[in-house]
Amino acid sequence: MYLAANGRPDAPPRPPGARRRVPAAVLALGAVSLVTDISSEMVTAVLPLYLVLGLGLTPLQFGFLDGMFNGATALVRLLGGRLADRRGHHKRVAGAGYLLSALSRLGLLLAGGATAGIAAALAADRLGKGIRTAPRDALISLSGPPESLGRSFGVHRAMDTTGALLGPLAAFAVLWATADAYDAVFAVSFCTGLLGVLLLVVYVPAAPGPARGPAAGPAATPPAGTRPPRRPVLRDPTFRRVLCAAALLGATTIGDAFLYLLLLRGLDLPPALFTLLPLGAAAVYLLLAVPAGRLADRAADRTGRRTAFLLGHCALLGAYVLLLAPLSPPTVVGVLVLLGVFYAATDGVLMALAAPALPAAGRAGGLAVLQTGQALARLLGAAGFGAAWTLWGQRPALWAAALALAGALAAASRILPAAPPTAPTDPTDPETP
Repeated sequence: MYLAANGRPDAPPRPPGARRRVPAAVLALGAVSLVTDISSEMVTAVLPLYLVLGLGLTPLQFGFLDGMFNGATALVRLLGGRLADRRGHHKRVAGAGYLLSALSRLGLLLAGGATAGIAAALAADRLGKGIRTAPRDALISLSGPPESLGRSFGVHRAMDTTGALLGPLAAFAVLWATADAYDAVFAVSFCTGLLGVLLLVVYVPAAPGPARGPAAGPAATPPAGTRPPRRPVLRDPTFRRVLCAAALLGATTIGDAFLYLLLLRGLDLPPALFTLLPLGAAAVYLLLAVPAGRLADRAADRTGRRTAFLLGHCALLGAYVLLLAPLSPPTVVGVLVLLGVFYAATDGVLMALAAPALPAAGRAGGLAVLQTGQALARLLGAAGFGAAWTLWGQRPALWAAALALAGALAAASRILPAAPPTAPTDPTDPETP
């Protein structure tokens, strides 16, 4: 039997390279995200089709609307992160966000064709997503040892992407069965979203177990209901560098919807097939999310997961280049594969890259700042690409986006820290060595 530092029996040390089990809290949150993503992706899959082809919005209007609602989550993410850190109520804050997103589907159903009603429902959906994202990711990062964060986020993102894969299929099936009745899609999406909220209430623990491992140190989870001391995350130089690099790269990301519209118009596909285009990228993301997270963890001692993050954006640049070539079925497959690689190597990896630099008492707030910076940058990217497409045409706009992303990659490779980040210590914390 092995004894811990306090003299109590402890588990024997793991041999190097031993596989760790994914924490139960991560699996429960993955199940919630899976069901919720089915609900949200049902709407997301038909939204560009509904707004551009159904309501007649121009690319500039759609780009502004899409970017605005994604950017509208920015301040709400900060609020959600601060509320979660304030009393340690990560689950409650995340649950409120999931519920708001579910109710937004009901708003779409009741709005009919009214533009104001649709805009309000979309805003509610994005606000709900903004509220829940940082507390949810903080729960994931606090549920396991820091050295396996890439794997934990990879498993969660794989389950989340399973929902993203099933959502467009469900939307396509509902549209096919109801002769393109968008109201039926919104109704099914609402019921599915409520199921996700129920899973969160029943299966996700209110507070995760404290993170263990050599980097955990003062990052132990504060007791629920207590108010931890504030630590300004922007004072940490390592976190600032991660934030700047993520925002810079986000500003050159034009958005999935534009990529799918380019494919749709380039091949003159039937509009009904638009909902199936995200399936290719989602399938690749699903297959690669866990392997990408594990590889990022293995490289963490040398690169702090920065290499995987940068290579993911190289894949996105490759997708832009393919779209500049004459489009054909193999080209479409290549674009979707590269888009899936991009998300597998960046989405969860960015959270795993930044989380160790943040103390547990401010983990949700810090991740909210990072997500906010990226969201605002993508707002600029989406609106800028929509304006360039409207003024110059799609090909010059795509050239400009590709060149901007190449420049951002070169800058980010110099900005991102080469060493793995670690949480700042607090001299007043009794657990600090």
